[in-house]
Amino acid sequence: MTEATGSETRATEQQAAPQGCPAHPDAVPLSGLEYQQSPSALYQSLRRVHGPVAPVLLDGGVPAWLVLGYPEVSYVTTHDELFARDSRRWNQWENIPQDWPLLPYVGYQPSVLFTEGAEHQRRAGVITQALEGIDQFELATNCGRIADELIDVFAGTGEAELMSAYAHELPMRAAVEMCGMSAEGVDTGELVRDLQTSLDAAEGDDPVAAYVRVGERLEQLVKYKREHPGSDVVTRMLSHPAGLADEEIVQDLISIVAAAQQPTANWICNTLRLLLTDDRFALNVSGGRVSVGQALNEVLWLDTPTQNFIGRWAVRDTLLGGRRIKAGDCLVLGLAAANTDPQIWPDGHVGAEGNGAHLSFSNGEHRCPYPAPLLADVIARTAIETLLERLPDVVLAVEPEELLWRPSIWMRGLTSLPVRFTPVLQ
Repeated sequence: MTEATGSETRATEQQAAPQGCPAHPDAVPLSGLEYQQSPSALYQSLRRVHGPVAPVLLDGGVPAWLVLGYPEVSYVTTHDELFARDSRRWNQWENIPQDWPLLPYVGYQPSVLFTEGAEHQRRAGVITQALEGIDQFELATNCGRIADELIDVFAGTGEAELMSAYAHELPMRAAVEMCGMSAEGVDTGELVRDLQTSLDAAEGDDPVAAYVRVGERLEQLVKYKREHPGSDVVTRMLSHPAGLADEEIVQDLISIVAAAQQPTANWICNTLRLLLTDDRFALNVSGGRVSVGQALNEVLWLDTPTQNFIGRWAVRDTLLGGRRIKAGDCLVLGLAAANTDPQIWPDGHVGAEGNGAHLSFSNGEHRCPYPAPLLADVIARTAIETLLERLPDVVLAVEPEELLWRPSIWMRGLTSLPVRFTPVLQ
């Protein structure tokens, strides 16, 4: 379960700090087309000017700190006594409007994401045991079946747009089955849209309303599972000795489903992009299971699905990366920047083969609970391998430079991935 959240950055939005905000005079707005398509350029610029901790402006000019350095992100995530998760500590609440795009994931809720200490261990323990009940071999089989069903829809056409027709849909359907939602009658497309809107709202969207709709669907699911238990994640959470309240389970399910869908979908698509555009993989991509695994790992280093996560809040005044952090300041975890920190890759060989020390699943007490990363890997690996086995000559339908990244400071994923292949007769 990755620490992911966000609001789509408006490229033309001019951000100025709200009056009275103690923003650093050199704070940089997290926006702009150059950043959206090539965020590494922004990270390099911020490091050069500010070092490993940079002053930034969030939506509406709200000040925060972006933690860029690998050692600094590791320090923040392993020192909960200094940088905690309860957002009620934030010293900017008086400047936050009720319709702030990031509010669904920053406003305090009775969710595992905002708990601390013993309460966090209790809640995370329930999630861990519920996920441990998932048979990974069965999950792989189910994902293979879902993949085949999705591919069957477009296999005979010789072309497809894989983001909407495959990458987004597959992990959502896998999550639906894991949580015990009957595939019949569940509009996975609507769930995907609401999850995407709540995480990365486009102009004119209402992320708060989308988040509420997701919660309402999961609330109905919890009520149903109390009366009709099964062998699924929700039933295991309901029957856990910790005795979580329904509201707590609903909030934690939102985190589980959101993490299973959006980051995993982008992990799938970012890896397919790498496989289809990089000669190191393209030469033996069809049926090359070893290269698929290497590509999945490389994407976590170089194009991690969750670029930035908001965040942590300083418990007291402290120092970090040479910066004076005040009590209540918000820190955004720059996971993508930390993964490519030149201080840990002095020779530029980012993501050396077999190195799994990236921060894409965060770190410390609030990292993705075991075995969530393993389950995400099963879903992503099965999705990619099944597609390559079914469509061995798949290639991009556009030039690589024509692919566009979603205009988001939070999630790293393509707007579309058009491909073509030899039509397959059913």
